[in-house]
Amino acid sequence: MPRAKSNGIELEYDTFGSEGDRPLLLIMGLGAQMLQWDERFCEALAARGQFVIRFDNRDVGLSTKFDHEGVPDLAKLMQPGADRSGVPYTLDDMADDAAGLLGALGLASAHVFGASMGGMIAQTVAYRHAAKTRSLISLYSSTGNPKLPPAKPEAMAVLMAPRPSDRAGAIEAAVRASQVTSGPGYPLDPEYLRERHTRMFDRSFTPVAGARHLAAVTAHGNRAPRLAAITAPTLVIHGTADPLVPVEGGRDTARSIPGAELWEIEGLGHGIPPALWTALADRVAAHTAKAEARRQ
Repeated sequence: MPRAKSNGIELEYDTFGSEGDRPLLLIMGLGAQMLQWDERFCEALAARGQFVIRFDNRDVGLSTKFDHEGVPDLAKLMQPGADRSGVPYTLDDMADDAAGLLGALGLASAHVFGASMGGMIAQTVAYRHAAKTRSLISLYSSTGNPKLPPAKPEAMAVLMAPRPSDRAGAIEAAVRASQVTSGPGYPLDPEYLRERHTRMFDRSFTPVAGARHLAAVTAHGNRAPRLAAITAPTLVIHGTADPLVPVEGGRDTARSIPGAELWEIEGLGHGIPPALWTALADRVAAHTAKAEARRQ
């Protein structure tokens, strides 16, 4: 896979589809490699007239690592009134990474589709780099509003649990985490999950990156007031059974962005299950095509 220089670092990326189609930038979530965007889902998006770009966020996969920054004290950072100025980086930096990648690829703008923390980054791209954002899709994400319900205890336990360092243990822990957060309406095949997580472990195992990502999220605070500045056509997608980012996060995102459309998916948790790929690809393609028509 190729690499591009962006915002002073290097980002690993790959693409699907024709460069002449509608550009669609995919941004994945906390501690997750770009492989979490399944190749078959990317191909489904590309088959609907989109030039799909996925990439590893900083600190994960094969992009530039920040191990020299050490492990942040998350318990301290999450205390009310904590000084968060010393975090290794923020979502602003990660949004600038994404915007810089577009420039490195010779793209003046793109439709920006983010999942979970990637949705937070995508939101940030939309108001920090409005001219680069043709439309916004925010999937099972939130605004950072402290008044919203927190993650369910079982989901937070999965998120915060130390990852085993041995290959077999790390893969099985990742499989269990995906099952806990998937939601009752879209159960995931353990063998499918095991294959995916095995590929990701063998490609790059960076468990500490998740802590630095979470520090970036914590330091960013409440984006809701800033989201009011977004002018890009916006689609917010959220599962009603998401235990990690409860559906109220999606509702608050849609309320905060002028004219945003909200699509709630009954029984969906925190993930992109194969059973949903066709419907999701159809809805995203319809959104980007409509936004593109508005630009003409």
